[in-house]
Order: sequence, then structure tokens, then C-alpha cells
Amino acid sequence: MTNSGWAFDRAAAPRGYGWWYVDALSEDGRHGLTIIAFIGTVFSPWYTLARMGGAAADPQNHCCLHVALYGAPQRWAMTDRRRGALRRGPDFLQIGPSALHWDGNALTIRIEEVTAPLPSRLRGTVVLRPEALSTRAFQLDSEGRHHWHPIAARSRVEVALESPALRWSGPAYFDTNWGSAPLEQDFVGWDWCRAPMPEATAILYNAQRRDGTAQSLALRVARDGAVTDFEPPPPVEMPKTLWRIARPTRAEAGGAQVVKTLVDAPFYSRSEIRTHLLGQEATAVHESLSLDRFASPAMFAMLPFRVPRPFT
Repeated sequence: MTNSGWAFDRAAAPRGYGWWYVDALSEDGRHGLTIIAFIGTVFSPWYTLARMGGAAADPQNHCCLHVALYGAPQRWAMTDRRRGALRRGPDFLQIGPSALHWDGNALTIRIEEVTAPLPSRLRGTVVLRPEALSTRAFQLDSEGRHHWHPIAARSRVEVALESPALRWSGPAYFDTNWGSAPLEQDFVGWDWCRAPMPEATAILYNAQRRDGTAQSLALRVARDGAVTDFEPPPPVEMPKTLWRIARPTRAEAGGAQVVKTLVDAPFYSRSEIRTHLLGQEATAVHESLSLDRFASPAMFAMLPFRVPRPFT
């Protein structure tokens, strides 16, 4: 396997971003995690302020390894770091004391973070093993400023954390996004979900663009990594979160139901849902993002408590 197309040393444009995303649920349904390595931390108030300053803000001066643990115990870490904390090459990415390394067959993520807003150690290793790699990437906006590549929709993880002490394994997902402009400039919001099934994984990606157009991707990822389109199912509205974030998706007969809310934040949600895609019932990870909410002034008073930035 190669990493052509998603190498960790891919250039990040001024005011732009790149991120590498992993999510997983445990076999027993008791645990879950999300890990996102950012260059140009798109949800950092510090990076947003730098872009508002009028200069060509450097995404490498705002990098982060975001880690969220779901279930018990729950943990959250998202420290926005300066350029001096970043080292990278085609197969490795180091952000502060944490690092990702691809050896050709597996992605090893070594986590050394401090949680927020209440500080505690978050330390351990996550190993992701793809069943296959996909080569197909997608343009998400009308102008070609934003792109998405589902690298390994069918993967497994082994989680071995030391702090908190936690071990589990289960199905996982790995993708990357990159762009040359802030998300809120070109999108009103989006919803996304991935539903693993025995012979294929279904991915839905519905984007509402700032120019009034929309995109609805419905993809089937086979066990060999081949990505093919299928007809997007009818829209479904699931209940809003406590923060009143809408949770739209698409599903076949029977619709979709929220099983568990994993993250309920003022401008996004992540949920475990039960849905019906490709003729089958499946448990899926669902995300809904409101970029109008993110761009509101109130967010800049709240986010520094969740996204700290060290002085050095």
C-alpha cells in the first residue's frame, strides 16, 4: 500500500488547511473515539483571528492533534500549537509531543496531550489498519478550493491508552480534507455519515454551499477499496441536538434514528445513528456542522476554553 495523494507533507495554502481524520467505535458499543490532525486548525479561534488580521495567515502556525473519547471515560483535547511544534514528511506528522506514522500497512498514532477545559493527561497509542486504500478524491465546492479523500473507509483500530487506562478494538474510518480558503467562506454547513456493513461501507456527504448550490455524494466503498456512486436516498431529519443543531441525513426505507449523541457542541454534532443504506440496516457515525454558527461572534468567547494555545 502507498499513501500517494494524502502524504503528510502536502503543502497547505495561506489561509487554508489540511486535516487527517480517524473515527472508530468499539465492538461492544461502549466506547468510541475521534482523532483529527490539523494543519490550519479550522475550528481554532486563534487561526480565525489570524486570518481576520488581513495577513496571509500561515496554517502551519496553527496545528493541532484533536482527540475525543466517547463512552466512559470521556476526554477532550484540542491544543492549537505554533509552527515550531510541527515536523512532517511523506509518512510522518508530529505535532508537539504527539505523532502519526504510516509504515505502509498501518497508521500508528502516539497521543501525548492535555485535556481541556479541565487539564488531565491523555496518553497512549492507536493503531489503524486499513482493509484497503481508496484513490478517488472529490471536490466539495464550486470553485475548487476544498477537497476530500476517503482514504480507508474500511479499517480497524486497536486502542491502547495508558491515561486513562483503556483498551479496545473495533471498526474504523480514515480520511483527509484540504483546502485553500476558510470553510465558512464557502459553506453554510454540511452533514456526513459513514456506515460499515459486511461487504461494503456507505458514505454520505451533503454540503450546502455559500453560493446557494448544494452537493450530495452517496458512495459505496467495497472491500478492495473501489469507490462507486449510488443514487442518494431520500432526505431524513433526525431530532435536533440540545444546542439546536439540525441533524439531516439521507436514508432508505425506515429512515434513520439517533442511537447516541457523542458530541453536542454549539456549532456541530457527532452522533451514533441507526440507518438503512444499500438495502441493509447499519450503525453509522454521523456529523452535522453549522458554519454560520461557527462564524458567530459568540463562538470566539467560548472556544478558547476548549481550544487553548500555549504561549510557546
